[in-house]
Amino acid sequence: MRLSMQTARYTSNPSRVLPFLKLRLTMQRRDFLLASAAFLPFPVTLAQAQGNVLSATAGTPAPNVPWAKLAEVLGDRLAPVEWPLAKCLEQPDGEACRAFFGSVSNPYFLGDNPALTQTFGWVGAWSAQPSAYVVKAQSAQDVAAAVNFARSNGVRLAVKGGGHSYQGCSNSAHSLLIWTRAMQAITTHDAFIPEGSKAKPVEAVTIGAGAIWGDVYREVCVRAGRYVQGGGCLTVGVAGLVQSGGFGSFSKRYGLAASSLLQAEIVTADGLVRIVNENQEPELFFALKGGGGGTFGVITSLTLKTHVLPKTFGAVFAEIRANSDDAYSGLIERAVSFYSQSLFNPNWGEQLAFRPNNALAISMVFQDLEQAEAERVWAPFFGWVKENSDKYQLASDPVVLAVPATSFFDAEFLKTLPGVVETDSQPGASKERIFWASNREEAGQVIHAYQSTWLSEDLLGAGSKADLSRALFEASRHWSVSLHTNKALAGAPENVREAARNTAMNPAVADAFALLICAAEGPPAYPGVHGHEPDLEQANRDAARVDAAMNALRSRIATNGSYLAESNYFQTDWQKAFWGENIERLQKAKRKYDPENIFSVHHNVGEVD
Repeated sequence: MRLSMQTARYTSNPSRVLPFLKLRLTMQRRDFLLASAAFLPFPVTLAQAQGNVLSATAGTPAPNVPWAKLAEVLGDRLAPVEWPLAKCLEQPDGEACRAFFGSVSNPYFLGDNPALTQTFGWVGAWSAQPSAYVVKAQSAQDVAAAVNFARSNGVRLAVKGGGHSYQGCSNSAHSLLIWTRAMQAITTHDAFIPEGSKAKPVEAVTIGAGAIWGDVYREVCVRAGRYVQGGGCLTVGVAGLVQSGGFGSFSKRYGLAASSLLQAEIVTADGLVRIVNENQEPELFFALKGGGGGTFGVITSLTLKTHVLPKTFGAVFAEIRANSDDAYSGLIERAVSFYSQSLFNPNWGEQLAFRPNNALAISMVFQDLEQAEAERVWAPFFGWVKENSDKYQLASDPVVLAVPATSFFDAEFLKTLPGVVETDSQPGASKERIFWASNREEAGQVIHAYQSTWLSEDLLGAGSKADLSRALFEASRHWSVSLHTNKALAGAPENVREAARNTAMNPAVADAFALLICAAEGPPAYPGVHGHEPDLEQANRDAARVDAAMNALRSRIATNGSYLAESNYFQTDWQKAFWGENIERLQKAKRKYDPENIFSVHHNVGEVD
């Protein structure tokens, strides 16, 4: 039979891509989350009853801090932090509070305010809190002044670029915040050589620590015609992503963001501005490639290798529903086999989500394939679904889309596709400040639970696929689980996998075919604000279901490690999970460059279990 696919091609007529708009161009983490609730901060939760609560915002103001001395150095670049939620706590029904909660779904609104974070908190763990003062850094010298002041006066430091930390690492009550957002310069290089190196020159880009990936993609991909590996979300900060390792939608081809790091400028705990690379202070350089943001110092700029831009980027979307548990189990087996045979290669990435309502949600991306090629790849799978229409139903015709790679991050092009992106709505905002429409749901979120684990490529072997499929089915009886196939590097070119092994991340990343994520969260909320009160009981129910799903999965298959940036706040084996055999090397670097633990965040390598 001839498979009929609904497709959308690059065209000046936006109506041709309408089905694609409804399913979204990017596949964000929320695609598979079903929860809708809020949170209460850490005093009374199930997690605390288990003795697991650690506050990322703990800290008391240092007495008699001579802020005026720092102001003499920094002038108006030092400012007290105003807490927007203070007005909501005083007048929860007031206009100011209504305006605030009406704006929090705009990630630029959150990112432009030093008091706010992109995530408002994590039930049982932390809630967003403002620093006492903020240094609106414009140079490495501003950062050094702040570090020296904090060290000399016993003031806790917090560091924020994009502010996307799920662990609450970019905020701390009563702290001095080093805010790098103004440091946004982006410079492309035709022939870059790291300082002190005799390596051959390569094409690269130098990026200020406050830049976000949307800005970088616009400069590198759209204007310079190159590709740089970064994050999937356009408003994520560059420096934080690289220091966590850093995955994007196309990491199966281009690897980790950290693997592309050639050189960094960083201010360490002693206040020195250092240029680090493979030749200059290589152990610190290694630590910056996945050792955790805000741990070894404050990065002020990074230089990343760029890559040849492929001819196309594209996406495939579909949702398939099974009419019984037995049929769904068969669908999962078929999907796992299809992935291992047809998608387990550098061309494909992103998500397959398995849901409790017996639905499989497909949101995959590809690179360097024409649309007809992508259609041919998927034709056998969708054909099998239609041939078994007594068991399976497509929610709508599958959508396949390919566009020129230069258009994929082009704000003007994307805005011709209604529903794909939104623009920063703040007065006077640049029209180039876009974000994926799906990220509106993430802005200001409150996490109820979040767990992840890498799945070894061995699970795709003939003798293990059945166990993997059964584990996914049993986990999905409790909660949605999603295979993020771009967040693991088995199936990538060998040089990409080897480069990942030369980062601080857990080496398991190079031998895993996917990062499995199971999570739940609720909308923006804050305790004590009438009309935006959290639902503690719902949050704890959600967390229990996530636990049940992960326990069901782990009872059937082996799992290995977790991704630092998208992991469980209450991870018990976190040092091994995040860094594996690299932990001792990282701890040695921490002792050398920050012996007093000036840079302290949740689950940093300087802590002990």
